[in-house]
Amino acid sequence: MTDWLNVGKIVNTHGIHGEVRIISKTDFPEQRYKAGNVLYILKDGNDRLPVTVRSWRQHKQFDLVSFEDMENVNLVETYKGSLLQVHTSQLDDHLGEGEFYYHEIIGLSVETEEGELVGTVKEILSPGANDVWVVQPEDKGKEVLIPYIDDVVKEIKLNDQKIIITPMEGLLD
Repeated sequence: MTDWLNVGKIVNTHGIHGEVRIISKTDFPEQRYKAGNVLYILKDGNDRLPVTVRSWRQHKQFDLVSFEDMENVNLVETYKGSLLQVHTSQLDDHLGEGEFYYHEIIGLSVETEEGELVGTVKEILSPGANDVWVVQPEDKGKEVLIPYIDDVVKEIKLNDQKIIITPMEGLLD
């Protein structure tokens, strides 16, 4: 596992005062983008620029963030398309029971209670009321969308690198 985690992607600027429009990849935007927090803009491969959050707000489906010492659109324009990252040392270890970081779930194998392998979690979507896990079958066939709800996800075994599910009717068709 890498020591760096993606928490968002800068997709555009917003206004003329240095705000950037971010598609967030974190379950905790209010914590991650809190004023004073340090994030890292990944530029050109492994070159990371540390930036300190000045402000954060939500607008439509985006998070709007501004950084200290970047109060002008011209100063942030070059970061369009860049990833925002945090170092794993910045993570809060106080998640509640049944809460997981995305990086803990992505890569786990998913199987039914009967032991049938469904595939591997490759992405997590957050469309609304609950997360949806995108699972890639081993045969590289059509992706399976697994809703992260108690009726479906029965057990997450981080030590065994697997998730046990009870599929709803039609889920695996």
